[in-house]
Amino acid sequence: MQKKEIKLEFEEFENETELTPEDRNLLIKALESAARSYAPYSEFHVGAAVLLENGEVICGSNQENAAYPSGLCAERVALFYANSQYPGVAVKAMAITAKADHFVMARPITPCGSCRQVIAETENRQQSKIKLIMQGESGPVHVMDGIKNLLPFTFYEKQLQKTKK
Repeated sequence: MQKKEIKLEFEEFENETELTPEDRNLLIKALESAARSYAPYSEFHVGAAVLLENGEVICGSNQENAAYPSGLCAERVALFYANSQYPGVAVKAMAITAKADHFVMARPITPCGSCRQVIAETENRQQSKIKLIMQGESGPVHVMDGIKNLLPFTFYEKQLQKTKK
């Protein structure tokens, strides 16, 4: 047996004022999107903003449903809309933020497992990494270069090959 280690890298900024204007603007759009979420059950509002290579910004917010699995996360709302409206245009960056009704989100929010897989699929399809910018309502901001820093063991379509050799 061998013990192996995975190293994850990210940048931590004290707050959004340390970001580039482009990244800060994207994070502001994500926070505005969180305010438009439909979250009557969890009272946890998530917003995402996606910057496309053509300069378009697509926003999404979590949309809950009384049948919990029927809801959709902000990240997937934004990515699916971006791909349906701008097929073939690469995603350059994604900002994600959240706020809750009964407590303050003072740490960066990260995508759930399903959203991580969708981000991985998007990166794989476009053959380029997506910069991830994550913050709570306030406080530190984490910036990562690509989803592998959050999902090191990604499931790809090559694992679905149907022919054995």
